[in-house]
Amino acid sequence: MRKGSLLLSAAMLVLGAGSVRAQVVRQIETDNTAYGTTAAEFLLLPATARGAALGGAFSALANDISSIYFNPAGLAMMGRASAVASSMTYVADTRYAYAAVGMPFSGGSRAIGFSATTFGFSDQRVYTVEDPQGESGEVYSVSQTAIGITYSQQFSDRFSAGFTGKFINDRLGGVSGRAFAVDMGTNFHANVNGRPIRAGFVIQNLGTTVRHSGTPLDALVNREAPTDQQDVPQEPARASLQAKDWGLPIMFRVSLAYDLFASSANRFSLMGEFTQPNNTDPGFNFAGEYNVGLGASGFSLAGRAGYTYAPDNNLDPAASTSANYAGFDTGVGNEGMDGFSAGGGLRYQANRFGIGFDYAYRHLGMLGSVNMISVGLSW
Repeated sequence: MRKGSLLLSAAMLVLGAGSVRAQVVRQIETDNTAYGTTAAEFLLLPATARGAALGGAFSALANDISSIYFNPAGLAMMGRASAVASSMTYVADTRYAYAAVGMPFSGGSRAIGFSATTFGFSDQRVYTVEDPQGESGEVYSVSQTAIGITYSQQFSDRFSAGFTGKFINDRLGGVSGRAFAVDMGTNFHANVNGRPIRAGFVIQNLGTTVRHSGTPLDALVNREAPTDQQDVPQEPARASLQAKDWGLPIMFRVSLAYDLFASSANRFSLMGEFTQPNNTDPGFNFAGEYNVGLGASGFSLAGRAGYTYAPDNNLDPAASTSANYAGFDTGVGNEGMDGFSAGGGLRYQANRFGIGFDYAYRHLGMLGSVNMISVGLSW
């Protein structure tokens, strides 16, 4: 009996080891990154020239009206009612515009804001196999919009949080789709060596999927005749093609900002940020901003520069056999500038009224460069 039990135990151990080995062999590493499967990518474009000049590494420092986009938690720290409008000509003659207004209440510990974003182009010729030159005169347009409402609150002298609810409409030619999304952010602020330090945690575009519908998806389907009615003509049946659901471009940001020196007239801040999107590999940004007041005139100047590392920085145009990347400039100079951003601003403040102008230059590598302008008011 004892010998039989030992033999049985040994057999079970061998079979168990074989099962574990088989399980290890079957393990397959998977990558859940949604490459090329998200819609409404315009939601990731920076909303203001100040943030664009800083390469997007702005979510920890944002405490003005632009925080509606970069970190809703910062809206409660803006101090006074503000508004901003931004415009940018993007790649391939597309246009981007952003506008927002925010108002503090409850003694400045809370704030509410409203924002609107548009992106797209109009009157693009339709090219088909039958009409490769687009001579038919038929055109189409793309119009993407997002409308949001933001609530932000300071819970203590060191912590604030906020969120933005957004309605998104994506119109592509004759089809359109809709989605709802939420941005959530927190901001922790304290002092280190007597100088401000801030940390921000933000998640953007967490929401529903987009499914397009419209008359261009209507189709006539030729039905197959029953076997006993092969000689009977069959009329095409009306049908609607079902489009695929597309997820939104979710972005998670962790950022840190520290004032190397700060006084009543001057401030120099360094910023760094880690980004994790759901539709590509992670990246990071770092930037610096210098502000100087011009005496008692009420004017102040700001200089900004940043760098953004993203997976597209690794593209090797020289290794491509395509026709110069569909006509985009793939020169070495352009490739080396990929991710660089810079800009500046001029602001005038008199009592509670203020007006500011900001400019940003951002290089996108082989796609070229873009310029952005923002105008802001506070009262």
